Amino acid sequence: MRSERFENGDFISLVHAMTPAELGDILSGHGMWKTEANERLGIPRMVMTDGTYGVRYSIQQIDQDEKGGQDFAGFLNVVNQRAKDVEVAWGTMKPATCFPNGSSFACSWDSALAQTLGDALGKECQQMGVHLLLGPGINIRRTPLGGRSYEYYSEDPLISGEIASGVINGLQQRGVGASLKHFACNNSEIERTSMDSVVDERALREIYLRGFERAIKQAQPWTVMSSYNRLNGIQTAEHRWLLTDVLRHEWGFKGVVVADWHGVKDRPQSLLAGNDLDMPESETRKAALVAAIEEQRVPRAEAETSAVRVLEMVHRALHSEQRATQVDHAEHHLLARRMVAESIVLLKNDHQALPLDGRSGERLLVVGSGAKTPVIQGSGCATTLPTRVDIPWDEMEKLAAGGVTLSWCQGDSLDQQQAVALRDEACAAAREADRVIVFANSEDGYDGEGSDRRTLNLQAGQDALISALAAVNNKVIVVLANPDAVVMPWLNEVAAVVETFYAGQAMGGGLADVLFGVVNPSGKLTVTFPQQIEDIPGWHSYPGENGRHLYSEGVFVGYRWYDVRGIAPLFPFGFGLSYTCFAYSDIAVDRDNLKTGDNVTVSFTLTNTGERSGKEVCQLYSRYLHSRQKRPLQELRAFSKVELQPGESRRISLTVPVDDLRYYDTARQQWILEEGAMQLCVGPHSRDLPLQANVTALNKVARYRLIARDTQPVFILENPLARSYFNRFLQQQLSISQPDAERMLEHCANSFFGLFTTFDRRFRQRFDAAAMDALVAQVNEAMLQAEQE
Repeated sequence: MRSERFENGDFISLVHAMTPAELGDILSGHGMWKTEANERLGIPRMVMTDGTYGVRYSIQQIDQDEKGGQDFAGFLNVVNQRAKDVEVAWGTMKPATCFPNGSSFACSWDSALAQTLGDALGKECQQMGVHLLLGPGINIRRTPLGGRSYEYYSEDPLISGEIASGVINGLQQRGVGASLKHFACNNSEIERTSMDSVVDERALREIYLRGFERAIKQAQPWTVMSSYNRLNGIQTAEHRWLLTDVLRHEWGFKGVVVADWHGVKDRPQSLLAGNDLDMPESETRKAALVAAIEEQRVPRAEAETSAVRVLEMVHRALHSEQRATQVDHAEHHLLARRMVAESIVLLKNDHQALPLDGRSGERLLVVGSGAKTPVIQGSGCATTLPTRVDIPWDEMEKLAAGGVTLSWCQGDSLDQQQAVALRDEACAAAREADRVIVFANSEDGYDGEGSDRRTLNLQAGQDALISALAAVNNKVIVVLANPDAVVMPWLNEVAAVVETFYAGQAMGGGLADVLFGVVNPSGKLTVTFPQQIEDIPGWHSYPGENGRHLYSEGVFVGYRWYDVRGIAPLFPFGFGLSYTCFAYSDIAVDRDNLKTGDNVTVSFTLTNTGERSGKEVCQLYSRYLHSRQKRPLQELRAFSKVELQPGESRRISLTVPVDDLRYYDTARQQWILEEGAMQLCVGPHSRDLPLQANVTALNKVARYRLIARDTQPVFILENPLARSYFNRFLQQQLSISQPDAERMLEHCANSFFGLFTTFDRRFRQRFDAAAMDALVAQVNEAMLQAEQE
């Protein structure tokens, strides 16, 4: 029974009335997937569950309310299970639509479609009685080896933030909360709960936190989930700078911070840091928190603040319930199929190997078990029990409609002896076929929680199979299913490559639509594909040692690394082919000079010059022509997906907030717009930007560093404002003229000592320490003030 105080939102009164034990209860989970109730005060429970691309509802753990050790055993079990064994791990589950996984769907570059996905997930949650869905996950795909890369969207924070915002808005407009995760720098599964991600502050701000900031400000998720790892020496679940100073004070987050499951190691410390809700239930951690409240090691006021946040969430969840929501799973399957077709990336298509013509009369050989047992999702807590699964072979048969002769060979086996015979059989059939479609996938078992992949190669034997088929047929089409980038030693031997990543239950149908040209492919990569594993950014420091993982590439993550190092990728960031062609022309900008707080709009004409209708993802990048900072050569700033008919032209406008062009100045502890000339470039992908427009960023002082007592003279003298302050200081201290002070400063220009030390050594002039400190403070304050004007 809900109390009147709970119904009326009198949460402060409720938490004031709680005993320390009751506070401990409300700040801890009930079992695996619920918040705790309080019968005395009339506070009910709410339900949460995974995942990021489909609702995973365990009947035993939610409806039957399993608790205690059974939960922990079940939790460890699911982490260690493969996707195909999901019901073994979770017990009986309610079927739900398994939509394309994050690494697949993000290749649509379609934030509106992301909101449609969120809406569909929200409907399924409402029907099942789930109040909070634990997603989306937006950790940067720093390395393609990352075990949970399949859940995440991109190596770039702009795409991550935009897609996440769409999903969150769709979910929450349906009355279901989202949990944005994993905050932050949970980019590898090696020693996942103890590894210390050592990240410099610029990279942390510009890459790893920026997508979170964007999604939080644009969508305000109900919760943010702290990650398992340490960040710069501190467990993220207990990281006050991260969870309070940045998340709440800087970004204005108002919701609940929830710990990843069993991610809290010191419960009192985690609450003091800003971690409100400890999941799942742990009697040990709860007892530690209650004792800390009773002994005043955790001020009761802090515990009450967190309890109010939890009660606000529970109240919001229960008052947003729509249990009568009807879900048309057939309709959601069609949505999943559309998402697959929008997200598939055509990586190669020589000699128009695709699309297939269902009326051609050709003999089409299909090779690989993936054609009949498709690989559709990764493993771990995000794994979903699909409502149905499209079989690629069946879907291709439907579209072939008797106009194409289809045959199938297994082609490969993990048993070495059997593999040779199967390969020979497939090659013999390939000699007689007009085209060959090979289904290939990455190594099974390294596509989820608890372990990173060990290689970028396909499953053992598949690279050799593809090469063998290509040796006897010049129209081999490779269909890939993998969590993240793979290497392709056979790339120059095949005619076409189709990348699906993990595309969910409708993979077969969406793939058939693309192969037969029912849908023109428009997906583009959201990560860079390396030519070899050693090209991966940060490879030389991966996966760390002695529990510390140094993010040695700094801000040069993903395409930024390949650009600045001049490394040719296998496929560049943003790349994807179409069955039609697009031309870019006539770029224009609405302003030549850029200032903080402004917006700049870039316009251009896009023309479909081919014979098919199609969609193009237009991408805008910024690049400084000269920079004093160690910064990427170019960075993605905006994108738009545009559909055009054959011969159609359209004027496209992309707007970029000038604030998005700033870098993070670690000395000033603030975002700075660097003064100087830059180009805004537009094109189909990061290595093909045919349109450029020049603009100038204006900032009076920000290009100069802040100073200290030991700053070398050259850095002071090149700064007009600082130089003027030092000139006046010398005039006042030494009773000399402005020209004489200027000559003294100029005489110090070549010194490698600090300016005050140089005065001492060259002129035998010593100054009062307090006066020197006051001057330094005045100069820095004047610089900061000038930047704000």
